[in-house]
Amino acid sequence: MEETIPFKNLHSREYQGHKKKVHSVAWNCTGTKLASGSVDQTARVWHIDLHGHGKIKDIELKGHADSVDQLCWDPKHADLIATASGDKTVRLWDARSGKCSQQTELSGENINITYRPDGTHVAVGNRDDELTILDVRKFKPIHRRKFNYEVNEIAWNMTGEMFLLTTGNGTVEVLSYPSLQPLETVMAHTAGCYCIAIDPKGRYFAVGSADSLVSLWDISEMLCVRTFTKLEWPVRTISFNHTGDFIASASEDLFIDISNVHTGRSVHQIPCRAAMNSVEWNPRYNLLAYAGDDKNKYQTDEGVFRIFGFESA
Repeated sequence: MEETIPFKNLHSREYQGHKKKVHSVAWNCTGTKLASGSVDQTARVWHIDLHGHGKIKDIELKGHADSVDQLCWDPKHADLIATASGDKTVRLWDARSGKCSQQTELSGENINITYRPDGTHVAVGNRDDELTILDVRKFKPIHRRKFNYEVNEIAWNMTGEMFLLTTGNGTVEVLSYPSLQPLETVMAHTAGCYCIAIDPKGRYFAVGSADSLVSLWDISEMLCVRTFTKLEWPVRTISFNHTGDFIASASEDLFIDISNVHTGRSVHQIPCRAAMNSVEWNPRYNLLAYAGDDKNKYQTDEGVFRIFGFESA
């Protein structure tokens, strides 16, 4: 499989628009638009020309009063996007008009957000380790739960029947959904777990940890299949490609690792100039968006993100 993708010959392109660093990048369900959320209190939606060199159109989503820490697209609608911010609000936007269609204020500074795969619910995690589940149509909370341990990134499995939380204790807490009853505690790492990704084929989930490892888990057996060991710093962000054959991971190491999911071997490294905050593969093509703490020569935030996978720079 890995021989068929000439990663060595592929290039990155840079996208500029934000005034401060980019915390989060995410593709819509059709892979045609990319959203970026920034410390500059805005999100932007970019219409990515996958093949040509056309002028990239971008639209600014303005309204938050603090950093946009994470964003995610409606998995069933290519133009609806949700943003989580330190200003305590969660907002729903229409990416065509750039208008905010819904918003709700929660109890704390929001740092993680994810959609249920059927598009009906959104889960939001905040700095106080509180989880809120919103009904998307009414945009009102239907569940709230406060945890007495550090909760990091969160995810549903592909069927939406399981909800997974990564914790500062090195575990993944697996809850049934919608009851949120505990099913299992997975002892995943010796240090805190920071990020989680679900294999698009539904076979695995992967966890990135402060111990610098990425672990791959069989989701039906809850057993560790293998670990990826290329990084040396706490793993901040991970993503599976659309076929589930490759996994990208990044940290404060000055490269993004791409490894083969089935062999555990590293097949490529994308050099970067700063610690990374977010990597995400396009849902249809082998294009990887990534954003980090890039600074210019005057040591101010560059506010850029990049996409790797183009045949020309």
